[in-house]
Amino acid sequence: MRKLTFAMNMSLDGYIAAPGGDLGWSVPSDELFQWWSDRVDATGLALYGRKLWETMSSHWPTADKQPGATPAAIEYAGRWRDMPKVVFSSRTSTVDWNTRLVTGDAVTEITRLKAGDGGPMDIGGATLAAAAMRAGLIDEYVIVTHPVLVGGGTPFFTALDNWVNLSLVETRTFPEGIMLTRYETRR
Repeated sequence: MRKLTFAMNMSLDGYIAAPGGDLGWSVPSDELFQWWSDRVDATGLALYGRKLWETMSSHWPTADKQPGATPAAIEYAGRWRDMPKVVFSSRTSTVDWNTRLVTGDAVTEITRLKAGDGGPMDIGGATLAAAAMRAGLIDEYVIVTHPVLVGGGTPFFTALDNWVNLSLVETRTFPEGIMLTRYETRR
């Protein structure tokens, strides 16, 4: 069975995007960017909701070709393109860069993917992750907390019908007071 992880940047007040989808507060240090790049390299399959897919696919496919692209951005862009991806959307009609589109029920497909063989899976996008959270499919939460209060926006966590008990398995501090916490779901 494959492991499913929800890993995102989060403001201290619990949001993955500020009002209007603003992500300017979550620009990573070089060390944190390298951590995210290594995570992409280790991901067996990435699951994206439509909005996050649109954000990522509008930049990373050609980021390594941009003037002034850093070696780290070049490495990340290649890793991102090569990583197998699934996009869950009823609005998107085409995907590219080692990606498959799913227009049906996300929970059913994620359950099927988890039961299969392969490396670890990451899930990204608030709406998609919320559906997986409510269905009890997430095995691990990786929260990269930035010391900023954005006051509203897209929350990291969704409302749940039942408690989810977690075990803290890792903490790490990055420059500028950014804190990574990793929790496993206790089953």
